[in-house]
Amino acid sequence: MAGLWKSYQVLMTKYPWSVQIVTAGSLMGVGDVISQQLIERRGLNNHNVQRTAKMMSIGFIFVGPVIGSWYKVLDRLVVGGTKSAAMKKMLADQLCFAPCFLGAFISISGALNGLTLEDNVTRLKRDYPDALISNYYLWPAVQIANFYFIPLHHRMAVVQIVAVAWNSYLTWKVNKM
Repeated sequence: MAGLWKSYQVLMTKYPWSVQIVTAGSLMGVGDVISQQLIERRGLNNHNVQRTAKMMSIGFIFVGPVIGSWYKVLDRLVVGGTKSAAMKKMLADQLCFAPCFLGAFISISGALNGLTLEDNVTRLKRDYPDALISNYYLWPAVQIANFYFIPLHHRMAVVQIVAVAWNSYLTWKVNKM
């Protein structure tokens, strides 16, 4: 495991943007597999591979680039690594970024699942409040630690590791009927 982490660090140093995007997409896929197999208990024969591919594509095209860019912007907006700076970053992240990101995520997944605009709005009204409240149970503590202890180039990895559980919840949430 230590060798894998070292290889990851080397790749992050050489290709930070690409590695962040691949990590995000891959772990979105892992989250969907966990959702389908452990939460929904579909079994391997009933696993929806197309759904997993859609969730991975959201990770590659939306989650990775957007979160990676957000962390860079946030580090420019709030400079420093103090406890106060970490708290300010977490507040900006959770009060400004998270609500918008979550709404966009739910909308994008609805669109990829073929929902009409009207159906997507209905889904947002139904799922967004619960998802945002659930977000606030998990992410503020994770983000304070992330912003205080973790260097910028590793923040995405920390978030994506925690996000395996979060992605499992989100993919279940946006794919339930």
